[in-house]
Amino acid sequence: MPLPIRSSMLRVILAAALLSTSALAQSTPPSTASADETLAQLKSQAVAGHKKILLSFGASWCGNCRLFDKFLADPTIHPILDRVFVFADLAAGELPGDKRHANVPGAEKLQASLGGKEAGLPFIVMLHADGAPIANSLRPLANGGTDNIGYPDAPYEIDWFMEMLKKAAPSLAAPETTTIRKWLKTHSSTPH
Repeated sequence: MPLPIRSSMLRVILAAALLSTSALAQSTPPSTASADETLAQLKSQAVAGHKKILLSFGASWCGNCRLFDKFLADPTIHPILDRVFVFADLAAGELPGDKRHANVPGAEKLQASLGGKEAGLPFIVMLHADGAPIANSLRPLANGGTDNIGYPDAPYEIDWFMEMLKKAAPSLAAPETTTIRKWLKTHSSTPH
């Protein structure tokens, strides 16, 4: 088969595949649990596993949210935190008009109810198994206000994240907290 014909056939096959994939995607809407349903599931898992809940609120465009996801998924960190937490990441800051990404239904309302309405992203909350808040990423300031640390990058942000862990996961052993702090410092973009 001459090259131009083979190339044309390949384009037709690719176009057909893309159209059928696009049609399938449009006919099968993604099943997204609401924030309340997700929290109910997390509570059940936390009770069954004798764990706490770690919620992060973020968005697809948020670079610091992706850094926090990377931190949680890291093979050094995940086993430590998985021992004491069940996790969920709820989209709560997607841009209006974004056709590819949407907020989890009820996520903004849940974020606001947990004190993070104007916090920025990521907003991180650690909860008891019954859903009662223990600590969040709003670091108290000397003037009585708060500052959302988001992804803990700067030394004072890492310090606050470690305080959050101390409150929410007192069963973490000293070598585990040392590993977490060392990982955050090593992956920090600010000098320590």
